[in-house]
Amino acid sequence: VQLQASGGGLVQPGGSLRLSCVASPSGLSVNSMAWYRQAPGLQRELVARITIGGVTNYLDSVKGRFIISRDSNKNTVYLQMNNLKPEDTAAYYCNVRFPTTGPYEHVAWGQGTLVTVSS
Repeated sequence: VQLQASGGGLVQPGGSLRLSCVASPSGLSVNSMAWYRQAPGLQRELVARITIGGVTNYLDSVKGRFIISRDSNKNTVYLQMNNLKPEDTAAYYCNVRFPTTGPYEHVAWGQGTLVTVSS
């Protein structure tokens, strides 16, 4: 399983970016897809998650600004980030949880994509 993330970059405060993460090979069954972020010197934190049923949850500080969505046909998860703030600056990682035949999920991580919010 491979996850390929893209879409990071430099943006001014108040701007927008959209992150994408594709899971391959295609046709995989997933339980949930998510985005985490990690700023320098801080722990990695969950930004947003979407389940196979479409239920979403968000970090409080991004509610109303970020939207997570997925395209099941493409095994792709997106993070639309609006009204970005300097404190959103971090490396963003996609995370996908897959079902297994056992009691535990298989968890995969993508490479980080850097988001820098600065004027």
